[in-house]
Amino acid sequence: MKKHDNGIQGFMGGRNGMDHLSRLLLYIALGIFALSVILRLWVLFILGGAVLGICIYRTLSKNLNQRYSENRVYLQLTKSARSSVHRFILRIKDKKTHRIFKCPNCSQKIRVPKGKGEILIKCPGCRIEFRENTGTASPKT
Repeated sequence: MKKHDNGIQGFMGGRNGMDHLSRLLLYIALGIFALSVILRLWVLFILGGAVLGICIYRTLSKNLNQRYSENRVYLQLTKSARSSVHRFILRIKDKKTHRIFKCPNCSQKIRVPKGKGEILIKCPGCRIEFRENTGTASPKT
């Protein structure tokens, strides 16, 4: 088994491998293949095969500088969309433990823990203090 692993590592040595753009191309190809099965259109199947071929070409390519620059352009073009999605996911996960309040003076968003009852919040931007209820306070023992 060890000899087989070294063979794969040797083959992939100096090659690009799967980067962000290659992963996107793979997902697009799989989506097109699924759509071609649902709609029963052979044209979509050929298109999916072409996209998959580009993905494999990029993955096995030894022209690292060209693949790196293509991936960098892709990452720059999608940076705002990816960060928006990331912030949305974090906000959903954070919803269980924290609340977000807007400062009445400067409208800055302030994140505070839930379940503390009524608390005094000091805005880090404009230093104004205001009271908000973060939910029921935990029972004191």
